[in-house]
Amino acid sequence: MSGVTLRNAVKKYGDVKVIHGIDLDVQDGEFCVFVGPSGCGKSTLLRMIAGLEETTAGRIDIGARDVTRLDPSDRGVAMVFQTYALYPHMTVKDNMGFGLKMNGHPKAEIATKVAEASRILKLDDYLARKPAALSGGQRQRVSIGRAIVRGPEVFLFDEPLSNLDAELRVEMRVEIARLHKEIGATMIYVTHDQVEAMTLADKIVVLRKGVIEQVGAPMDLYRDPDNKFVAGFIGSPAMNFMAGDIVDGTVIVPGMKARFDLGVTNQSGPVIVGMRAEHLMVDAQGDTHTVDLTESLGGVSYVYLLGDTGERVVIEERGDHRSRMGDRVGISIEASRVYLFDPKTEHRIRS
Repeated sequence: MSGVTLRNAVKKYGDVKVIHGIDLDVQDGEFCVFVGPSGCGKSTLLRMIAGLEETTAGRIDIGARDVTRLDPSDRGVAMVFQTYALYPHMTVKDNMGFGLKMNGHPKAEIATKVAEASRILKLDDYLARKPAALSGGQRQRVSIGRAIVRGPEVFLFDEPLSNLDAELRVEMRVEIARLHKEIGATMIYVTHDQVEAMTLADKIVVLRKGVIEQVGAPMDLYRDPDNKFVAGFIGSPAMNFMAGDIVDGTVIVPGMKARFDLGVTNQSGPVIVGMRAEHLMVDAQGDTHTVDLTESLGGVSYVYLLGDTGERVVIEERGDHRSRMGDRVGISIEASRVYLFDPKTEHRIRS
């Protein structure tokens, strides 16, 4: 197996630059996830690594090899797409081994590799079936098995679970996590689903408009975002943001009648105040808001509140109590749970 290194990687379509000089190191055996809004360049970047998109400038290495100008077949990668792309007239066994057969591998070798992939993915009972007789999750496992038999240095996944229903997505996340643990391969995974990113990744790369906003372990990005975009993108529900001011080292949030002494002595003026839903607490003595909507998810509910001056806030409720639409709810927050961002640059302000 091998790691992947990108140095000043650029992608242009004509005069339009969509990837702006990306520098990234994916370590050998690491599970790296690209996330970001639609159009941020995450799939384009993955296809550049695969060789399916030409790299306009910069360099891409896999292991010790410069693969920037190599054909996809020579890069030592295998890609799993969101569409299964299985041959409908072939059995599972034949689908998995077809690529090796076309490359002239001996039948015995193909059989051995298909059997090993089948064992890893628990497909032994389905080898004689054709794709039409499989569920969506089983078809995706066959697609992954087809990648495994190639023995690639790097696995690339382009939103592989987006066509599955919620229950199957959970099942396949578990399968992919188990696969990574068993074979220890380098994996790069593109998704718009941050639950997938948070549960699967060793490292998350947050992209926006073809630029990396931040790279880090899932909980590092969640707890210590560098800017407002990352803070709002990582986490569900999204972080609450409210307008505030710093006056004499004290943060004032007019909509919450709240003041926080965060020791920001080198700053003054307008500020964006960020607060996560789980850090806002129901407090009879706190600032009062009106319940606009409650989303009950069983053991936890998310309560959307409307303040008297028009600000909107979402808080998390646990336990048996559930706020109802129209209720008046008091809330409070610990000062240590507050994030501050510059309203012009959106960069994090640290005390």
